[in-house]
Amino acid sequence: MRTRAAVLCAAAAVLAGSVTALPAHGAPAAPAARLAWKRCGTRDYPTLQCASLKVPLNHAKPSGRQITLALSRVPRTAKTSQGPLLVNPGGPGGSGLTLAGFVASALPRSVAAQYDIVGFDPRGVGRSSPALNCAPGHFRTVRPDTLPATAALERTNLARARSFAAACGRKYAGVLPYIDTVSAVRDMDSIRRALGAPRISYFGYSYGTYLGAVYAKLYPNRVRRLVLDSVVDPAGVWYADNLGQDYAFNDRHRALMAWIARYDSTYHLGRDPGKIEAKWYAMRAALAKRPADGEVGASELEDTFIPGGYYNGYWPYLAEAFAAYVRERKTGPLVEAYRNFGAVKGSGDNGYSVYSAVQCRDTSWPGSWNRWRAETWEVYGKAPFMAWNNAWYNAPCAFWPTAKRTPMNIANAKLPPVLLFQATDDAATPYPGGVTVHRLLARSSLVVEEGGGNHGITLSGNACLDTYLAAYLTSGSVPRGAGVADAVCAKSPDPKPLATKAASTSSRGSALHGLLGFRR
Repeated sequence: MRTRAAVLCAAAAVLAGSVTALPAHGAPAAPAARLAWKRCGTRDYPTLQCASLKVPLNHAKPSGRQITLALSRVPRTAKTSQGPLLVNPGGPGGSGLTLAGFVASALPRSVAAQYDIVGFDPRGVGRSSPALNCAPGHFRTVRPDTLPATAALERTNLARARSFAAACGRKYAGVLPYIDTVSAVRDMDSIRRALGAPRISYFGYSYGTYLGAVYAKLYPNRVRRLVLDSVVDPAGVWYADNLGQDYAFNDRHRALMAWIARYDSTYHLGRDPGKIEAKWYAMRAALAKRPADGEVGASELEDTFIPGGYYNGYWPYLAEAFAAYVRERKTGPLVEAYRNFGAVKGSGDNGYSVYSAVQCRDTSWPGSWNRWRAETWEVYGKAPFMAWNNAWYNAPCAFWPTAKRTPMNIANAKLPPVLLFQATDDAATPYPGGVTVHRLLARSSLVVEEGGGNHGITLSGNACLDTYLAAYLTSGSVPRGAGVADAVCAKSPDPKPLATKAASTSSRGSALHGLLGFRR
């Protein structure tokens, strides 16, 4: 496995190369639209309002074809306004409509009251139109085993990836060239203008951190406050970042095995994490031959346990399903866990279509499948848990039908103070990415959750982290330290087994992780 220092050195080398940002005002601005807000509240978020906004498909041609963005907001209630706070859950492909309600309810009331908290479905997503769905049912069970143990299995998985890319090209030929991060950022500035705000504040999780960093690069004078939680490494977009994920998710999977070992009195799978891990892979091999209830094969099992790498609040449920299958050959709990947590299933056909469209368009990917194969097998030898699953998830990018952009150098010295949050053991956006972005954004402050492994760490019940967030959104104040991190918080406690009296996990954490886009 690559060391943290090696990753940071590699990141620095990439960023030192000749990467050119697009000009901040390279496209003419369309006239500002007016938003007609209507009530659309839910039981959980009754004050939500919704609106739609027309934006150019191609921002270089503002009078050309228009598409529609779906917006939501919780309006401010305080007399003093801090302007709009745009929020994004990541993905790419995650819907941000409900996130506005969550953020408004999770922030201290006095802080949320000062902002119009605005969510949006980025172009192609959810209630925005057109909403992409390249190949309905692409993840219908049971899928081929992700592990290409035979040449026939590799050919089958390659055919699926190639077919998905081709389907996107046929169905959305006129749209795909404009589904990318830069176009989504141009949309964000259209939202700003429609809100009548000279500047916006922004709060993004996961891929949303990259979206925010690119917005800040293109429009530095239009940023008031910027919060980035679980930070994407811009040096690796997107092929190298996915390889880095493989190692980190393997570590989190082993952390789950160690957690199960600590509770042998509950799960009765033994006290040796290595032996428990062997039982998990034996379960995987058995499901590859005989899927549980004809629904959960080896690929679906991986999809079920991958969310445990994002959020340890899922661990008690995953452990119970694992134990029931291994000890009693009960398949019901495993099938239920897949239906509740299966990462691909949860993201939906639309989410995966937009994820692929953005990542495949944002940057060049290796065009030689021989390279994908060789590097994935190399990773698999050290970190087998997600290596091939992740490779096939991204494999359509090897065959994507649109031209690729050049990744943006997000280095920025023109911003007001920026606040970054990063857990040291985050799997989806590993720790070195937060350190790299901290170095690239000249006036940023980095708050670290030491030993934390969850992805998306603010507003999840950690009072230390949330205190820094509230102070920044209230007054713009940030911590300043002498080391790599400007402030360090202790990690949130691990969950307890469901059978214990202390089995509760953060209800806020569960709610947040239900809204965040998986895979990034």
